Amino acid sequence: MDLKKRNTKKYSFKEPDLSRLRELGALVPFPEDFQKRYGKLLSIFNTNVEEGILNTLIQFYDPIYHCFTFVDYQLVPTLEEYSYWVGLPISERIPYTGLEESPAPSVIANALHLKTSDIVSNRTKKGGFQGLTSNFLFKKAFLFAKNGDVAAFETILALLIYGLVLFPNIDSFVDNSTIQIFLGGNPVPTLLADAYHSIHHRTHKGEGLILCCAPLLYRWFISHLPRTRHFKENPEKLRWAQRIMPLTSSDIVWYDAAYDVGVIIDGCGEFSNVPLLGTRGGISYNPTLARRQFGYPMKDRPKSILLTGIFYLNEEGSQHMRESFARAWRNVHRKGRDQLGKKLGIVSEDCTKWVISRAIERGMPYSFEKSSSVDASSSTTPPSVIPFKTIDEFQELLARLRLEKDAWERKFRESELENQELKEKLKEQERVLSLQSGLLMEKEEMIRVKDALLRQDSKRKKRQGDLFSSGLDSRFDG
Repeated sequence: MDLKKRNTKKYSFKEPDLSRLRELGALVPFPEDFQKRYGKLLSIFNTNVEEGILNTLIQFYDPIYHCFTFVDYQLVPTLEEYSYWVGLPISERIPYTGLEESPAPSVIANALHLKTSDIVSNRTKKGGFQGLTSNFLFKKAFLFAKNGDVAAFETILALLIYGLVLFPNIDSFVDNSTIQIFLGGNPVPTLLADAYHSIHHRTHKGEGLILCCAPLLYRWFISHLPRTRHFKENPEKLRWAQRIMPLTSSDIVWYDAAYDVGVIIDGCGEFSNVPLLGTRGGISYNPTLARRQFGYPMKDRPKSILLTGIFYLNEEGSQHMRESFARAWRNVHRKGRDQLGKKLGIVSEDCTKWVISRAIERGMPYSFEKSSSVDASSSTTPPSVIPFKTIDEFQELLARLRLEKDAWERKFRESELENQELKEKLKEQERVLSLQSGLLMEKEEMIRVKDALLRQDSKRKKRQGDLFSSGLDSRFDG
């Protein structure tokens, strides 16, 4: 079977004007304290999402397995990774389900340090959603900042970030769902749910606006991309598609201890995977495919039953499924080293073949081009699509690319070792010179002391000689 090339689609993300939000962010007196209370919200909305990268990523979305499938590897946004990038733990409380009653005005007012009458008079409807305008919240936040009420100011600032950045929906508006999530204090599962749900829905439609937290998805993706200077600086000015397509599993940054909390959420209730409830519907995601991202081995190809894909919209008829998802979160299944094995990060050949087979079946959205960073001597005219008649042929090419990469890495390590040996020799020479310099100084000091003693002895002898001569003269005179 040939590695077919799929047509790419055009997707977009919300790009709200955040200038007023940044003005407020600059007024936070103690950012460290703000982060302790609300997580990494300030760094999230200040993230500069590079143009083109997310649209390129979405082209690799796999609607069957709810992940991103590349040539010989898969990447899966996980709860634990999102928790790290948001800076908030996954609470034991059931996350937002959409089945909750709308919070009363008095509850919202109390949380935001406002009067109930403020909420009642400013609650409005926009685009079919009820909530508060960002203009109203901005005015209150700037007023609290002016009056020095830090707690009230930071609470409203956090809610604005939730409404405009984390859960974007209607422009310049914070809807009731976002307010409910903010009050619930467990936003991570909903953030991940919205990312999966919107990506799945839009890729099924083949176009459109993806409504999720783009800066968060961006931060997650780049954390797995190569960290070499060459890749980051992109001296050839390659497009994101040209930079991502040549990557193989050996190029990917798989594991980071920063987001490792010891265990991972592997399933909920009667579900073999994790049912996520978003603001617009529900979708399942598969932690089984992400085990390498936590350092655990992937020994066998995953069983189909563990990858059952579920997706629904919050429409009439979805009530039963939504209740089933919500109920499942009362019984969260966590797994750690005892169940998943030692953190060796290995992937079996069988598992790799399964991924490659899926890549061939699904096809790739871009041409398989060799980057100049892989082989500088190759032709400047890259091939369009490389045909593979068998999985073995595909694996052969990947193995060759890995060998080339390993050869360059070996040369680099040898150069590093040689450089290290030279550094050690230089350090040893410096140590010897320093020791010799010290000995020389000690010798000079000894000579100086000896000279001083000799001068003193010479003076003493001279005085003794003078006294002796004087004594003799007096005796002869007598």
